[in-house]
Amino acid sequence: MSRPQDEMAEEGEEVFRNLTEVKKSQIVMPCHANHRQELSVGQLLKWMDSTACLSAERHAGCPCVTASVDDIHFEHTIGVGQVVNIKAKVNRAFNTSMEVGIVVNCEDLFSDSHWRVACAHLFVCVREEQVEHSLAAERRRMRLVHADIMKDLLTNRVQEAEKAVPAERTQVESVELVLPPHANHQVNTFGGQIMAWMENVATIAASRLCNAHPTLRSIDMFHFRGPSQVGDRLVLKAIVNNAFKNSMEVGVCAEAYQGEEPLRHINSAFMIFEVCDRDGKPCTLPKIQPEPLEGRRRYQEAIARKKIRLDRKYIISCKQTEVPLSVPWDLSNQVYLSYNNVSALKMLAARNNWVLNSEKNKVSLYTLEQKQVLSFKIEFEADVPAERAFMVLSDLSKRVEWDPNYERCELIHRVDDDDFLYRVVTPSICQGGVSSSPSVNQGGMVQDFILLASRRPPCDSGDPYVIALRSVTLPTHPPTEGYNRGEVLCAGFSIMEVSNTVSKVRKCATSNKLFAQCVCSLLNYHW
Repeated sequence: MSRPQDEMAEEGEEVFRNLTEVKKSQIVMPCHANHRQELSVGQLLKWMDSTACLSAERHAGCPCVTASVDDIHFEHTIGVGQVVNIKAKVNRAFNTSMEVGIVVNCEDLFSDSHWRVACAHLFVCVREEQVEHSLAAERRRMRLVHADIMKDLLTNRVQEAEKAVPAERTQVESVELVLPPHANHQVNTFGGQIMAWMENVATIAASRLCNAHPTLRSIDMFHFRGPSQVGDRLVLKAIVNNAFKNSMEVGVCAEAYQGEEPLRHINSAFMIFEVCDRDGKPCTLPKIQPEPLEGRRRYQEAIARKKIRLDRKYIISCKQTEVPLSVPWDLSNQVYLSYNNVSALKMLAARNNWVLNSEKNKVSLYTLEQKQVLSFKIEFEADVPAERAFMVLSDLSKRVEWDPNYERCELIHRVDDDDFLYRVVTPSICQGGVSSSPSVNQGGMVQDFILLASRRPPCDSGDPYVIALRSVTLPTHPPTEGYNRGEVLCAGFSIMEVSNTVSKVRKCATSNKLFAQCVCSLLNYHW
């Protein structure tokens, strides 16, 4: 999940106010809490859903319903007497749906302290900040390929544990009658209420495995498959799919019916629980013995989803400065690496505190210093159509023909039409080129990089063409003798169409201060 715009803004930066933004503040009363005097996650989901719905309807001007909720990770619990502050805004509208971003913060009225609890993206059916607008398309791309990632991961079968708790012992089934107070203004069952009921049965299932009170840590995508109305009976089912060392996954679904009609599948989700001791440390959980057939499938899928969550948390959830320069690449994490690659470049380019360093021959050089990172941006207009500039700059294999900083470029793997893995060889800084690690560049050895290149054409008019580059590691291409293995944190091009024959090209890169200072010095020298 991407960081909200407010958190991306540095002190002194002006933040654009989204007209679809809706804020909700609610003090946590005992009636909202569980047995630990902490806000029930089900109640929090209700508040998040209603706030998102208001934001979506403000944008659409008509009734909207929640279609799905992306993964949610709960960073902290909220106690009775504390205040929940929820902010929702539309990030992007598609043809018949839109993405609403939500940020949940907690406020302690006595200490005047604030902290983030969770953030999420709701996909809601029926002119935002440009960065979030553009990144929404990348998140939609991830949703669409999720099934393919699961299929790839499931090819590796894992041996089930022996002497484990039978999964059927954790099975829970509960029926709820949908009454008028449970309905929204469209007389459909309120999505937040369904999510709250699902959280309740999932918690019971988790409790039966560990014989303790578990804590919900994260949720893997709620997906609403159909509506429900007042008078429906909702059958809620939950079971522990798999238990790992310190966490367990509970699968939960909601089905509806009226009278003698067959059950309709309304919603499903996967919830991740932990059990903590008095010091707040996660406890070791017993293993689970899956049921035959469908139970074994759920058991295997839970393992695959755990890998996806770890990859996503490692690549996306961390702040950019906390992610190692080179992240291991494989098929299971390629979509998240690609998302991070594109989003990092777009967020870097969109910063508004760049400092103009020099300007010559209608080419502008900007710098941006943040802690131990120094970034640079070059802007100029070219008498080339934007699409043509995009095709030329995105084909790294031909870049050696016109870029003296590329000695050799080898295509390692074509992931798909938009993502490629390359090995690039460049001159060392001692030979007049640029190295990302000048301090170890001894003897004038050449530099090589393993790069993920992600290219994106515009999704809408006004969107730029994007070419994003970042370092990855591949077991098939370890560092070799005679080369200094360089690393790129964030680099690439964004190209905007000025007219049919003119494009505005923006090149951005960020790295450690020493590297960026070398780059800026070289650029100024050549000018």
